[in-house]
Amino acid sequence: MGDLVLETGRLVLRRTRDGDLDLHLRHLNTPEVMDHLGGVKEPHEIEAKFAKAEASFAREGFGFMMVVEKETGDLVGHCGLKRVDNPQAPNPGDMEIGWLIRQDRWRRGYAFEAALAIRDHAFRAFDPPVLVALTSAANVGSWRIMEKLAMERRVDLDFRDPAFSDRDNPTIQYAITRQGWQEAV
Repeated sequence: MGDLVLETGRLVLRRTRDGDLDLHLRHLNTPEVMDHLGGVKEPHEIEAKFAKAEASFAREGFGFMMVVEKETGDLVGHCGLKRVDNPQAPNPGDMEIGWLIRQDRWRRGYAFEAALAIRDHAFRAFDPPVLVALTSAANVGSWRIMEKLAMERRVDLDFRDPAFSDRDNPTIQYAITRQGWQEAV
């Protein structure tokens, strides 16, 4: 399988490859981008995240990908699918969508464009009964994108994560069912 996974009008979503770690560290692992995600990570933590995504691709056919702007070829984000694996979460194993967009590309609709492509790909290729997204109540931009994706707030799936500060607790979840997705497309 090549590294290209999905394409939208303005973006290419592809698997990680050599050189992506440096790009990720420079553009996505910043205090602003990582503000609601526990802060800037060490390089070995990003490497582990890449390895986890590749293992997920090998095992299940999906993972997190690099988001590249077609017009410039620049890395603008990271977006994809994984299984809920937080030990505090009440729904381990659910398919989860997530995204990061570099700060100088915020407010251009890239997060929604990439996440919409991932949402639709998830249901078309893997047919999960539900797709969830996790964030904190303080991360208004993130949960607004979840709402634009036709996801609904699931208070019953909230949980407290000791890895995050009080400001970013509880972790909240949004979800969309297969039927909800069919009605949205």
